[in-house]
Amino acid sequence: MGLWENCVQTFDAGLQASGLRVVRSQRSIATGITTTKMNTIESPPSLKFITLGNKQTNISTDGSDSSSNLGFKFRVISYNILAQVYVKSSNFPHSPPSCLKWKTRSNAVSEVLKSFNADFLCLQELDKFDEFYKDKIMNYGYSCIYVKRSRQKLDGCGIFYNQRRAELISKVEIEYNDLVDILSSGSASDKNENTDELTNDLPKHWPYSWRNSSDAAVRLERDCVGLFAAFTLNCPSQNIIILANTHIYWDPKWADVKLAQVEYLLIRLARYREEISKKYNCNPSIILAGDFNSLPGDMVYKHLTSSEKENELDLNLCSLYASLGGEPAFTNYTPDFTGTLDYIFISKNSELKPVSLLEIPGPDSPKLDGGLPNTNYPSDHLPIGADFEVCTSSKPL
Repeated sequence: MGLWENCVQTFDAGLQASGLRVVRSQRSIATGITTTKMNTIESPPSLKFITLGNKQTNISTDGSDSSSNLGFKFRVISYNILAQVYVKSSNFPHSPPSCLKWKTRSNAVSEVLKSFNADFLCLQELDKFDEFYKDKIMNYGYSCIYVKRSRQKLDGCGIFYNQRRAELISKVEIEYNDLVDILSSGSASDKNENTDELTNDLPKHWPYSWRNSSDAAVRLERDCVGLFAAFTLNCPSQNIIILANTHIYWDPKWADVKLAQVEYLLIRLARYREEISKKYNCNPSIILAGDFNSLPGDMVYKHLTSSEKENELDLNLCSLYASLGGEPAFTNYTPDFTGTLDYIFISKNSELKPVSLLEIPGPDSPKLDGGLPNTNYPSDHLPIGADFEVCTSSKPL
């Protein structure tokens, strides 16, 4: 059985092995959650970051045992905040009606984002950007970059960053719809991209039918996006890091499309790292965050963490939570689906040392009663995050 025939079966097998059942709907993939409706809106739940201490991990700092801590720490949060355009009572019948109203949710989401006290916020399903979130979150001391989903979609991905702690030096928007044009004509929306080399880097195992533009458009035109950004940290060593944020297609039946998007993401990210490395004579650490709509152990997850890439553009990534004790039991929690879909990946040979992880509440937490969103959490997803410490200055290549 080939990779593409196997990826869908692997996804469904992973669900069954986890004791989950697949529900073929756009926003859900769950278990018996007792729904309890309450109508009062509470303050954001208190955050707990677990200090890692000397916990063993396969993340090596700068590839050296003699790396030194520079004392500069920063926090990264990744959060699918649930776009208001998808908030309908029919999608979330278990949620208190008051929790689904825009006025209530907008205030709740903004308060939650403020409570993170993060240096970088990677947000997915970010809609109403210009009319609400941009100014609201910038009032908290952030600057931001944003990419809206293709065509008529209303949400997108955004990175908010503390402008006192980091300086944006470069950004690249990723549109996965470009795969259609690349396969059919070798063009891409990014005019600076060498599309001949990019086309050569595309995996040779991709179905030949995708070389037909009509078939590629049907399968690959899903309007999903991503965002890359390079930052100089405002620390004495002025380390450069690359932060990537993405939202991969949702449908379990289209696991081949998810895999294609992730492969394209990694190709573009590897080329972006090469570009930043040459331009700034550095070896930047990579943090890749997002909603990957994929369970631990399926083909997408394995490809992200595998070091055996056909195109030899290996980023040597590992999942942060998995490396430090295990993936959360879930990051999405509704009566129709409970599972882990959200991840933070980091380059293994990194100048960054994770020093604490945002704790994810367990299934017995009263804060999750009834499923999400509820009076405690304004999204159907839970945030994930970590604190990092800079261990060495950026090495010249």
